[in-house]
Amino acid sequence: MPAISPHFDTLRYTVDNGIATITLNRPEKLNAFTDTMMQEIVGALDVTDADDEVRCVVFTGAGRAFCAGADLSSGAESFNYAEQHDINVHADVDVDTVHRDSGGLVALRIFRSLKPVIGAVNGAAVGIGITMQLPMDIRLASTNARFGFVFGRRGITPEAASSWFLSRVVGMSAALEWCCTGRVFDADEALARDLVRSVHAPDDLLPAAYALAREIADNVAPVSVAMSRQMIWRMAGASHPIEAHRLDSRAVQSRGRSADAAEGVNAFLEKRQARFPDRVSTDMPGFFDWRSEPPFI
Repeated sequence: MPAISPHFDTLRYTVDNGIATITLNRPEKLNAFTDTMMQEIVGALDVTDADDEVRCVVFTGAGRAFCAGADLSSGAESFNYAEQHDINVHADVDVDTVHRDSGGLVALRIFRSLKPVIGAVNGAAVGIGITMQLPMDIRLASTNARFGFVFGRRGITPEAASSWFLSRVVGMSAALEWCCTGRVFDADEALARDLVRSVHAPDDLLPAAYALAREIADNVAPVSVAMSRQMIWRMAGASHPIEAHRLDSRAVQSRGRSADAAEGVNAFLEKRQARFPDRVSTDMPGFFDWRSEPPFI
């Protein structure tokens, strides 16, 4: 039976045989995003990172939508953070008084995850519903999925660090087209332009996501996956390949002398399943702060 997490108000969280599922769970509101959901997603990922039994994380949505965007129940003031937080946006203010975009806090937490993250997009994914997916490692979509970077049509701008993530995922041309038009598009277009890895009939979506998660959970060393994920994402912004070479050199040296490397080679030579002993909670090498985030300035 799946393990059940401590209570969340806007999520369902389960773990089954090494795979954690985080389900956005406001189906009556099409899983519209709130500050509570932001805090709970961050908290759920803190749980997955700390739990060595979790080898992979799958995100999906309850009901008809993945996430239909920000909760707009505040009407015209929904995005007026300066008013909500009494900030003078025309003054030079201390950085601690600047409102931090809540979608960005989620995106950065997914970016820092030490476990691979798969998005299973079951329905509408608009605004923050799609930008929160960009730092996920693999995205699969249902034929019912719809996507939209609709910010310009709401009079605002892209958020959730998507001005960094989106062009790295799909390229500059697609990123600009989708953000400048603000139009909603279907799963086939998302597939054609590399936003998603594959498109599935609704009943086949989660099985396909779990099959990928199972391949990760059953076959690769958790510490190596955690390091590889962070190395690839962080080097996406490097100014020269020498930066990757420096990091790669230290990483492969560290892993090469690990118990995992010995087990991986022996398992290959003995033609058996590897049983990797190292754990993310205790055995990440110390030459790099894998959990770090630069200061907000």
